[in-house]
Amino acid sequence: MKATYRTAAFGIVAALALTVSACGGDDGGDDNPLSDSSGDSGGGGKTVVVGSANFPENQLLAEIYAQALEDKGVKVTRKFDIGAREVYYDQVVKGGISVFPEYNGALLSTAVDKKSTATGTEEINAELKEKLPKSVEILDSAAAEDKDSVTVTSETADKYKLKTLADLKPVAKDLTIGAGSEFKTRTQGGVGLKSVYGVEFGKFQPLDAGAQSTLLKLLKDDKVQAANLYTTDPAIIEDKLVVLEDPKNLFSSQNVTPLVYKSAVDDKARSALNAISAKLTTEDLLEMMKKLVNDKEDSSDVAEEWLKSAGLAG
Repeated sequence: MKATYRTAAFGIVAALALTVSACGGDDGGDDNPLSDSSGDSGGGGKTVVVGSANFPENQLLAEIYAQALEDKGVKVTRKFDIGAREVYYDQVVKGGISVFPEYNGALLSTAVDKKSTATGTEEINAELKEKLPKSVEILDSAAAEDKDSVTVTSETADKYKLKTLADLKPVAKDLTIGAGSEFKTRTQGGVGLKSVYGVEFGKFQPLDAGAQSTLLKLLKDDKVQAANLYTTDPAIIEDKLVVLEDPKNLFSSQNVTPLVYKSAVDDKARSALNAISAKLTTEDLLEMMKKLVNDKEDSSDVAEEWLKSAGLAG
C-alpha cells in the first residue's frame, strides 16, 4: 500500500522515534552505524537489518524478506513494528535500517516528493530512482499491490448510491470517515479527496495504524460511514464491503518494493530480494493475509510457506 493508513497516529510518533533511533541511524548522514558488524553475511560483511512498519501486512513482507536473505546465508537482524513512514524513512536513509518493504506510490508521495503527480508503476519508480537520497535505492517492484481505498458498507453504498469517490461529494458532509491520523493531511487522503473530487467529510475519526480491527468494527457498527482500508484486507470480501472506485487515480500505484540502504546490501542480497518481487502477486498477498487475519497463523510460518511454494527457500 497507498499511502495513508500505513502509519501510526501522530501522538505516538515521538515515542517511536526514540525507539527507532536506539536501534540505528544517527545524524551522520550516509555513515552506516552497522559497518562494524562482524560475521560473513550477504550484506557486504555486515548484518542486514530488516525493518517493518506497525501493521500486519508490512510485518509479513519484512519476514519474507528476512527469511529469504537468511536462506542465502545473510545474517539478519529484525527490527519490526517500528511505526510510521515519518519515523522509519530517515532511519533507512541514515543506514539504521538496511532493508524495508515499501509501497512505491506511498514512498514517493509522502516521503520523497509530496508534489509528484505520478500514478503508474513505471512513472513512480522512475521518479524514485531520480529523487531518492543517494544513500538508498529501490529494487525491483512486485506485481503485488496493496492500495489505499475509501471503503463503505454495502448498506451505506445503497443508501447514498455510492459507486465512486466522486459520488461522495454531495453526501460526505453528513458522514464520518475513519483512518490513520495522517490521512487527513496527505495528498493521497483528505487533501486529495477535496482537491480532486471536491469531497469533504463532516467528521474525521483518527485511529492508530495498528487498529484495523477497531476501524472495521466502527465501520460495520455505522460509527464511521467510510474507512481508509487496504485493498488486500480480507474483510472487504468477507463482509461484502464496497471499495469506492477511483477513476481519477487519487490513490497511485502501490507496488510492494524493497527500499534498501545501498552499502548494507550486496549483490547476493539484492538478488534474493528481487527474486521475491518477481514472484509475489496481489493474489498471493491476499491469501497470506487471510491466513494471518482469519486463521490467526503466525507470520513466520506464513512467510516460510509462501517462500517454499514460490521456490525461493529449501
